[in-house]
Amino acid sequence: MEGRILEHPILNFQRKARVKIFFEGREIEAYEGESVAAALHAAGIRVLRYTPIDGRPAGFFCAIGKCSACLMEIDGIPNVRSCMTKVRDGMQVRRQNKNGDLL
Repeated sequence: MEGRILEHPILNFQRKARVKIFFEGREIEAYEGESVAAALHAAGIRVLRYTPIDGRPAGFFCAIGKCSACLMEIDGIPNVRSCMTKVRDGMQVRRQNKNGDLL
């Protein structure tokens, strides 16, 4: 839980059950109810995709599903907004390179 907020003067954080997700083969600890992007950010993963035009790295930005910075391949599906997708035990997550490969 190194990268997670543990205490806040106004908000109360109640962690749910732990789950395991896999980021490019690496096991990441996450908690039910949190987004994929938040779990990856807490694990120190800052680059979520590479932009379509010039391949520049992009990371967690708006956190409300309005931009495309967090598009990732999740369970084999490209262009998924990782900030809006809740973790599931065993989920497979990969960085997306440019537009992502369509199935």
